[in-house]
Amino acid sequence: MNLAIRLDAVGGVAGDMFVAAMVDALPDLRGRVQGDAAAVLPPGTGTPVFEPGTSAGLHCLRFRLSAPADGHHHQVHTGFPDMVARIEAAPLSQGTAAHATAILRHLAEAEAAIHHVPLDEVHFHEIGDWDSLVDVTAAGSVAAALGGARWSVSALPRGDGLVHTRHGLLPVPAPATARLLEGFTWRDDGIAGERVTPTGAAILRHLVQAPEARVGGRLQATGTGAGTRELPGQPNILRAALFEDTAEGADEEDILVLCFEIDDMTAEEFGIAADRLCGTPGVRDLVLIPAIGKKGRPVHTLRLLVEPGQRELVAEACFAETSTIGLRWQAARRAVLPRTISDAGSVRVKTVIRPSGPSRKAENDDLSRIAGLEARRAAKRAAEEP
Repeated sequence: MNLAIRLDAVGGVAGDMFVAAMVDALPDLRGRVQGDAAAVLPPGTGTPVFEPGTSAGLHCLRFRLSAPADGHHHQVHTGFPDMVARIEAAPLSQGTAAHATAILRHLAEAEAAIHHVPLDEVHFHEIGDWDSLVDVTAAGSVAAALGGARWSVSALPRGDGLVHTRHGLLPVPAPATARLLEGFTWRDDGIAGERVTPTGAAILRHLVQAPEARVGGRLQATGTGAGTRELPGQPNILRAALFEDTAEGADEEDILVLCFEIDDMTAEEFGIAADRLCGTPGVRDLVLIPAIGKKGRPVHTLRLLVEPGQRELVAEACFAETSTIGLRWQAARRAVLPRTISDAGSVRVKTVIRPSGPSRKAENDDLSRIAGLEARRAAKRAAEEP
């Protein structure tokens, strides 16, 4: 059974809150998650533990790293490659390492962009302790165990004020958190402080494809994970609600439609610009539409489908690769049929699951490497045969 999982960020989102909420909802995960989290730790650095408790009177579960033998948590102050190497060398459950390193990569890419350094030179000063490595690994273990799940999240509490970092006081949300969660919806509940941590943000970026996707159906379980901080007037919890995913046919997702018109570029320039824009991260599709503008002038409309979190990057590419001086966009929903990519000899084939049955289509990029029209047609027919 696949699950549709809704995360309700009542108090906020942090790595330990996410892990605790999921294990509270699915107690059978506890052994796997604790084993994976312990496997990345060197001796004498503590033990991952789950503890029941309350937050504002509500039952909850907390996840933490118990104090090591000397009673002190030790700072790691290590770089992205070192942390990935430690995860990949550990004897983890199947799939855990891939998800954990993907979460770390999201965080590293955000830090690299903020500090203008190569990825391999990123040091996780703000999460540089064993607790954070445990949180990332445990979250990767949960994600791997629930590989077929669809994830969504409520509007996130923005918090307020300043947070202490290695670079001094910075506004909340922290720069890495803000960058990771571009495209997510935020709310202001009037409670100050850091409400979403960088690790929590990286987990959301990795798991949540459509933040505000509607979730319904048969409720299977709920779980509540709590943070250590007490909030005024409300519990500091993250709730996970697990629904049986009964969705059939097309999945829905959020998308941005970005458009602009051009009336002063040549056909050759359009071709180059379109190729470069199609290769920009976050661009799902691009259409070039001829039209007639004011005063009867011929123009071309460029329409791009863009992942919500990549709007700024794509907008920057549009200004750089075309002569436009303005863009417009709007949020939209789209239905997407399930599809898989498989190899049929030297040609990959996309199989789409339609209500009437599967359809197959050879990848044009692979066909283009074959010399001769008849040879390409033969390869296409062979690849698309059931």
